[in-house]
Amino acid sequence: MRWLLAAFLALTLAEPARAAEPVDTTLALISDVSRSIDDTEFTLQKDGYQAAFNNRDVIAAIKAGPIGAIAVTYIEFAGAYEVRTVVDWTVIRDAASAAAFTERLRAAPRMFWGRTAIGAGMEHALQALAAAPFEAQRRVIDVCGDGTNNNGPDVAGVRDKAVEAGVIVNGLAIINERPVSWTFAHVQPPGGLPNYYRENVTGGPGSFVLEVHDFRSFGAAMTRKLINEIALGGVPPIRF
Repeated sequence: MRWLLAAFLALTLAEPARAAEPVDTTLALISDVSRSIDDTEFTLQKDGYQAAFNNRDVIAAIKAGPIGAIAVTYIEFAGAYEVRTVVDWTVIRDAASAAAFTERLRAAPRMFWGRTAIGAGMEHALQALAAAPFEAQRRVIDVCGDGTNNNGPDVAGVRDKAVEAGVIVNGLAIINERPVSWTFAHVQPPGGLPNYYRENVTGGPGSFVLEVHDFRSFGAAMTRKLINEIALGGVPPIRF
């Protein structure tokens, strides 16, 4: 029996390491679910992700890549200790795999309602990208939120670490034009939220910020954003 075990161990140790799966892009989506996002807005946000990933132009952009596949993970954040991976790494290469990804995303319940720790969400995304079992030419963090960082690590510092690691950080700033009084400075900072994102959140070659003024148009904005990230690698800011 001992020699059988020794032979098994020798064969196991002799096996070469499994090669990382090639994809065109690894994309970590991080989404704000802090208390300034009400449940209706949260649902519209989920609907928007579902509509975007199942859009035929997005599927065509994925298929048009050199490899014809991307890997995506979806992360939600609120406060510094309220960050979780909702949908782990999933390879999307066609309509069926896109639908499977968004069905899992859409079905996941909301877990957090805390403050807004964009930096903590980005740190989580960086760790996910570093551990991803894929070989990709482009690594992207996609940040969606409606306010400034008011908890956890300094977001600009995390952004700088991401850029140094060769990761592109893009942003989708959701503009709250009718905020309650206690959130005004958070969701409408001096110079506007898109400018805050440009100065503190986004970075890397071709990085960009899109802005959306209505959660009902979130899906259209996310569709354009995904096509830019997958196929074009960045465009000037666009208002939806």
